[in-house]
Formats: sequence, structure tokens, C-alpha cells
Amino acid sequence: MDVSDLHSRLADRNGPKGDGSAADAAWLVVDAASDLGDEVAVAACRRVIDAGLTGRPAASCDLQLVQDYFR
Repeated sequence: MDVSDLHSRLADRNGPKGDGSAADAAWLVVDAASDLGDEVAVAACRRVIDAGLTGRPAASCDLQLVQDYFR
């Protein structure tokens, strides 16, 4: 999966706005990171997803990893 696939999947998931939340992006990244055996990224994604589910802010370093994973 490349960056354009990620953006289109987020746009499809979030409707016409395509503004995508950090947790939505983390779900996509955790799949790829898991396939690659990237345990550090998987752990960061899980923290971002948990934060999204509980309504608390995610750590900026975890958000940065999710945002930059496919670059």
C-alpha cells in the first residue's frame, strides 16, 4: 500500500470530507506495520487507536510516526 492508497481509503471511510482522524490512519498503518513485523510502529498505532477510543489525546511522537509511516 502506498500513500495514495492510504489517502483514498481514508477518504472513502470518512465520506466526502476526507478529513480522517488519527485513529483511522493508525488502523491502516497497524495493518502494514504488523505485516512487516515492525513492533515499534504497531505499539505506537495501538496507543493512537486507544487514545481515539477513549477520547484522550495521543502522544505527538506516536501521531508523527503514524503520519509519516508511508513516506
